Amino acid sequence: MTSAPSENQGDHDTPSDDSRDVRRKKHTSVLAWVLALNAGFMVAEVIGGLAFGSLALLADAAHMVSDVTGLAIALVAQRLLLRPTSDAHSYGFQRAEVLAAQANGAILLATAGWVVVEAIRRLGSAPEVEAGGMLVIASLGLAANVISVAVLARSRGESLNMRGAFIHMAADAAGSVGVIIAGIAALGSVFWVDPAVSLLLGLLITWSAVRLLLESTHILMEGTPRHLEQTEVIAAIEAVSGVTSVHHLHIWLLASDTTALSAHILVQGVPSLDEAQILGDNIRSMLTERFEIEHTTLEMEDHPCN
Repeated sequence: MTSAPSENQGDHDTPSDDSRDVRRKKHTSVLAWVLALNAGFMVAEVIGGLAFGSLALLADAAHMVSDVTGLAIALVAQRLLLRPTSDAHSYGFQRAEVLAAQANGAILLATAGWVVVEAIRRLGSAPEVEAGGMLVIASLGLAANVISVAVLARSRGESLNMRGAFIHMAADAAGSVGVIIAGIAALGSVFWVDPAVSLLLGLLITWSAVRLLLESTHILMEGTPRHLEQTEVIAAIEAVSGVTSVHHLHIWLLASDTTALSAHILVQGVPSLDEAQILGDNIRSMLTERFEIEHTTLEMEDHPCN
């Protein structure tokens, strides 16, 4: 039998592609709604922080600036994901969300640096703050964050964009709780809590940034998806009747919700190309159903390649 490459049907329009497009359109709508909500409140929080002299409020607003910027970048990336393939971009713009996550992580890291430096500077001589105003704005912020978290939690799925947005909103909710604590402390004239909370917020932002950067870098370096074990995938392929062995296997992510695989399959007892094609179809169906791998390229071989 002559060796022949076998392309996955996932490279064409399939029900799974239609389902993914529907999911991505929903993600786009959710991101647009959350962006509008948080952009509006960000302006209110900046005004409140300046008016009441609260660093914790400004720190949370700075975090929201990074969130709004990140949400805007994620929204653009999500729209790019919906663009069709072309000769110049045979996979479309699948990596747009990963690049957006990298930009988002860098913005978060820069924001965290500013918050930490300013908080340390103020710890030695914490200024007085207007506790009542802080509490009102922080409470409104917490409500906005909780709504955003609830909306994103229902639709985040495996999308790196949506998970990143969810982490940001969850961190913001924690930040709003911190500002409320600082406001309560300020009611008793304990003003050092404000910069202390800001420092904790800075560390929280750093954690979120590092997480996003590590995950997006792993995808850009075409690392094996973290939810898959390569040895398990190989064993599953070799368990298919007619397969002797698997080599040159590579698994990577085109986007956080789109897995790709290529491999050489050594077969036995397959006398014709038609039967090899049927065997390839069986392998692809198994990979899709068991591992949700949608883009598969298999090279069927009747003898070991050097």
